[in-house]
This record gives sequence, structure tokens and C-alpha cells, in this order.
Amino acid sequence: MKHERPGIELSGRPLGFAEMVTIGAGKAAVSASATGMARIAIAREIVEDAIASGMPVYGSTTGVGAMKDVEWSADELDTFNLGLVRAHHFGTGTPFSCNIVRNAMAIRINTALTGQVGCTPELIQAYIRMLEADLIPVVRRTGSIGCADIGLMGQIGAVLTGVGEAIYRGNRMQAAEAFQAAGLEPMRMAPRDSLASLSINAVSFASAAETTRNAAASIRVLLATAMMAAGALGASRDPWKAVRHVGTAREALIGAWLCNASDEWNWPVATHVQDPLSLRMIAQVFGAVIENLLSTGHKILAATGRSDDNPVVVEGRVMTSGGSLPLDVTILLESAALCMAHAARNAFNRCVILGNGQRRDLPVNLVPPGRIATGFGPIIKLAGEIFSRVLSMSNPVSAQSLVVAAGLEDEAAFLPLVIERFDRQMRALKRLAALEALLSAQAIDILGDEPKGVAAMLYAVVRKHADFYTVDRPLSAEVEAIEEELGSDQFVTKLTEQVPIASFDDFFALGSLERIEERLTHHEPAAV
Repeated sequence: MKHERPGIELSGRPLGFAEMVTIGAGKAAVSASATGMARIAIAREIVEDAIASGMPVYGSTTGVGAMKDVEWSADELDTFNLGLVRAHHFGTGTPFSCNIVRNAMAIRINTALTGQVGCTPELIQAYIRMLEADLIPVVRRTGSIGCADIGLMGQIGAVLTGVGEAIYRGNRMQAAEAFQAAGLEPMRMAPRDSLASLSINAVSFASAAETTRNAAASIRVLLATAMMAAGALGASRDPWKAVRHVGTAREALIGAWLCNASDEWNWPVATHVQDPLSLRMIAQVFGAVIENLLSTGHKILAATGRSDDNPVVVEGRVMTSGGSLPLDVTILLESAALCMAHAARNAFNRCVILGNGQRRDLPVNLVPPGRIATGFGPIIKLAGEIFSRVLSMSNPVSAQSLVVAAGLEDEAAFLPLVIERFDRQMRALKRLAALEALLSAQAIDILGDEPKGVAAMLYAVVRKHADFYTVDRPLSAEVEAIEEELGSDQFVTKLTEQVPIASFDDFFALGSLERIEERLTHHEPAAV
């Protein structure tokens, strides 16, 4: 039976995470709505009328940046527009994944369908043909200060004209070779098309969406290991019950999840009056984190349905715009980075408690009684090092000064750098979750507990890769194996199915691609 790709019709409305996961994986047939294409045609006519009238149109008939006052003659426009996009193929470093580049192209299509850009319909059709052929430009990741991804989108735009590099059928090759193999023709950049192909933040928004979704999955796993550690330490559930009545809506949501996820495991409570704050305040910490991630996710999605071009077509004419500064998304991501540090500190503190011998008569460093070993003391230092790494990347960078283009361009958000640091934090949290699960499993076995439900799922993953610790041994490979499985889409799918947080899990489309595809395939083609 032939597997049909779900159809996703772009219309200028914001994308959703499920659509972006599917488009990014190359599993969706992307099209543009007729009404959106009609808006593009209307905006294009306004741009052409402005050019015909002799009005200078920035980046179409004039230079850009410090060359804004240079006007090109009609005979020079083809040369200028071709050169403009190719001059902005200057990114360096490790390429972005094809998933991010596919979504960047989809975002460019979608924001143009608002009818506020002024590009030609042919430019949008060229993007759609590339997605249909799965001819994906190679986009090196260093090349944007976060005020339009000119050095990133410029790499996609250059490939449209037949230069640069692309991935076609899994092989990296020159763009001209890829176009020939795919049976496509390079794009001729009409006035306004060149700037429309490079002066937007689509790569950053695509990257921000992927990293924020991954952070949401990491936080879901870390919340589960927090509950597992609480059980191993014999924490009281009363704070989780209380927060459902006196906490914020998100704190109450986390408190309810903690109660539901631990309901099957009747662990012995070792609390005298009250527990340490890292146990008592799990709901408060994670409630604040998911509140921020939801706000950040909504802001990123809103950006996928809004023109951040300059110039723009509004009120029937071409206007200059400052919309290429993505400060709203950047500031929320910097706030998310601070939230990651709070989550990391919360987890590290529990790791310390697990190994300090102060709860439930657990031995220091979790060395089983009668054994001669150093135990988990060194691994707890690793947890501290990871927390320090996460914390070091939580300082904001978006307000630092940078002036370029002869003083004309004196604002920047540094969104790509913010995303890169956020991504590194997210990856560190995955390792921290693996350490917390490993320490909790050791404590559980020393005490003879029998975890149930979500804790049993975590315990099974740990023991699949790491035996009960009785003699000192290398742990590096075991930690990495636990981290990989806990961070997998398959485990996150099981976790979210076992005890869901529906408003969070569904918004970020957490889980496997197969699960997302099934949901999209059983509906009419999505219009977004």
C-alpha cells in the first residue's frame, strides 16, 4: 500500500508544531492557498507600479545597507538582483539540519502569502518546487546577527539561482548539479525577489521552533526523573496536593501530574515536618518553566504567519519597515534559557540529596552496605558541572551593541546565538535527567523499593543500560546510553501516553513522527 504524504496548504496563517515537524521531516506535500497567491499577485502589482513610476524601492531598484542611496538603471536591475542574493551567501560553519531548512522555506512561503511582501508568484512557486523535489539548500549556521537572516536565507536564495550547495536524495552536491538531477531550472530573480529571499528571519524561526520543542520534551523527561527521585527519597506528596489549590494554573497542572504519575507507587514517606525545597517546590519550578515554554512557543508560531520583511506592502503602497528585528521572540527565548537554569539547579540539588546519606538511611555516595567502593560521588560532581554549564548560558546577550552599514544598522537581537546557547542547555538537561534517573535507580535498589508507573518506565531504561552498582566501574558509556533512550521520541511518546499533560504535549506535538503523521493523515489536508 502506497504511503501518501499528508497535504499541508499554507495560507499565511501561523504554522503549528505538528505541521512544522511533518514539513521538516520531508513528510508533507506543501502547497499554497489560492487566496494567498491572489494576495501575492496584488502586492506584486503595487511593487511593479512603484518601480514603473520611478519611485526608489529599497533593495529592488536601490542598493542595500550603506548603499541604499545607489539607484540602478533598468538595464542594471537583472545584474544587481542576481548579485544581491549571491553576495549574501556568506555563512560559515556546520550546516543546519535539512529539517530546519525545509521549515525555513515553508515559513518564507507562508509569510509571503500574507500579501505584504511584494515578491513575484514565481518566487513562491520555486520554493514549493524545491520542497516537492526535496532539493534542500545547505545552510551553514554562522551568518546572522538576528536582524534578518541575510547570511542564512541568502544561502537558500543563492541555491535558487543555481549556485551554492544542496542536498538531493541524501547527497551533498553543487546546486547546479542538484537542479539538473531534479529536472528543475534555476530562478531568475526579479526586482524585489532577491531581497525577499534573504532579508527575513525564517531560518532563525525554524531553528527556534525545533529547539523549543526539543526543550519541551527534555523538560517532560526531567519532570519524570524529578518524581522518581522524590519517590526514592521518600518525599511527601502533600506539597503537590496543596499546590493544586494555592498555586498558579501551571503549578497546579504540574502538581496534578506529579500526583497522577506517582499514584501507583506507594513509597515510604521519610518526611519530618517538611522536605528540602528541591523536593517541595518541584511543581513551582516546573510550573514556571512550562509557562515560559508555552509563551515562547506561541510567540515563535505567531512569527511564522507575519511578514518581517523590509520593505512591506501595506495600505496599497510600498513602505519601509523595521519588522526584521525579532526582539519579541529573542527576549522570550532568553527568559526560557533562565528557566532551563532553574530546572537544572532543581535537578542537581536532588542529585546531591540522593548521595549525601541524609534521607531514608541511604549510604553516602549510594555505596551498598559492606562494599568497598567510591560509588557515585564523582557522578554527582558531573551533575554539578552540567548545572554550571546550563547556568553559564542563561545570561542575556541580545542587548549588546553592534553598529554596521555605516551606522544605518544599529539594532540587532542576536537571535541565532540565543538559540544556539538554548540548544546547548537543552542537550545538557538530557544528560542531567539521565544522571538523576541513574542515581534514583541505585537508591531504589538499595532500599528494596518497587517503583510503579512512570517511575518503573524510567527504572527499566536505567537497568537496561546500567547494572546495580556494587564495584567501581566506568560509567561514561552507561550514562550516554541512558540519556539517548530517555531523550528518544519513542520514550517521550510512551511517557506522554502514560500520564499526559495534554495542553503542553499536544501544543508542542511531542512524541514520534509516526504519531504526528497518523494524526495529520486521518484529517483533511491541513490549512495553516
